[in-house]
This record gives sequence, C-alpha cells and structure tokens, in this order.
Amino acid sequence: MAVPAGLVLGLLTLMTLLSRHGAGAIPADHLGSYGPAFYQSYDASGQFTHEFDGEQLFSVDLKSGELAWRLPEFADFSRFDLQNGLVSIARIRAHLAVLVDRSNRSRAASVPPRVTVLTKSPTELGKPNILICVVDNIFPPVINVTWLRNGQTVTEGVAQTSFYSQPDHTFRKFHYLTFVPGQDDVYDCKVEHWGLDEPLLEHWEPQLPAPLPDTTETLVCALGLAIGLVAFFVGTVLIITGTLVSSVPR
Repeated sequence: MAVPAGLVLGLLTLMTLLSRHGAGAIPADHLGSYGPAFYQSYDASGQFTHEFDGEQLFSVDLKSGELAWRLPEFADFSRFDLQNGLVSIARIRAHLAVLVDRSNRSRAASVPPRVTVLTKSPTELGKPNILICVVDNIFPPVINVTWLRNGQTVTEGVAQTSFYSQPDHTFRKFHYLTFVPGQDDVYDCKVEHWGLDEPLLEHWEPQLPAPLPDTTETLVCALGLAIGLVAFFVGTVLIITGTLVSSVPR
C-alpha cells in the first residue's frame, strides 16, 4: 500500500519538540500523529509507522530507508511500495515543517519512562539466553538505550524494535541482548531520555538459589534417615504379621 497524500490532511495532533542545549542532549525536531500512523524526526533519523485496528503493521526507518514488518506474516496480506512510500513521507515532512514554522513552537511535556529487565528463559549458568529491556511510557519517542556488562558497553548480540504506540499516546520499545549467564557477570540496561534528570540504570544479575547451611543439611539428612527407618520398621511388622496370619490353621 502507498501512503496516501491525503494522510497529511488527517493530521490530528502536532507537537513541536525543541532541541535541548548542553552536553548529552538528544536532538529532536518534531513529532506528528496522523491517526493510524505517526512520523517523527530527530537529527537525521526518524520513523514512520502504519497501524491497522490498533496493531502496528510495519515501520520505516527514515535514516536507512529500511522497511520492517512487525511480524513476517503481516507481509502476506498487506503490501507497501517502499520507494513511493518514501516520496509520500517526504511530502509529509515538508507539510509538517510548514506547520511547525507557523506554530508557537511550544515544547510538549516529557514523561519519565518505565524500565524493566527480564530474561526470555529461566536463568541457567553457562546456557545461552536473551535479556529483554522493556522501556514503557516513552514520550517523546526519542531515546538512547545501551547495554552494559560489568559496567562496560556491549555492542555485539544486541537488537531492538521500532517504537510501538500505546492508547495513551505514549510509546513502548524493546531492546534485546543475547548472552551467556556467568557466575560473576552483572548487566545493566542504561536509558537516557528527556524525562530523566540523569541516565537510568536498570540492574540485572543471575538469581541463583542460596546453598543450604550445614545445620540445615544435617537436619535434612537426619529426617531422611528417620523416615527410612520408620518405613523399614513398618514393612517388617507387616511381613511378620502376614506370615503369622497365613500360618494359622483354618
């Protein structure tokens, strides 16, 4: 499907995001919401997303010009002409730029994101797994996420999704890290966003069962031995009783 030019006329909201000055600021230009789709630009990057019935079908990375279907199956019943789509998106950018110039350029309020780190599978030392960093409640959808292992940046084995719009007009994003859990390794998902006064580090480390203390081990062994002796005694009594009963003349 090609992005219709009339999509621009269906502009529902327009928010102008002015770049913050200072070290570490994330540059951004503006964000536009077009009903089932949204367009954002920051620096040379941006994203166009198309949704149907509340589900994201695909997104287009405006910097690389790459199309990403949320699920491969979605491409079986829907089409998107990327080249014509990029032309239409460029027109949207131009129309949006005009509206921005005519607006009062007021900044929309930034919202602190929520961050959760979990694993795809139960943790086992030495067994490959995937760490998932879920960043929710994102607005505006301009964010930096970095994986750290033992305080050092990790760039291999990482992946991420596009922004997923939510009913409350915030966004959600998933970041992944393929790793092998180690006894002494700890991980952090580092999130930088305008809604945070400083970078947020969500910590994760293997949660291994604590070893039993000596007294507990002794108690468990003694209890097991006692149960075994009782079972042996009861079994012996039943055998003797059965023998006596069978020997009584009828």
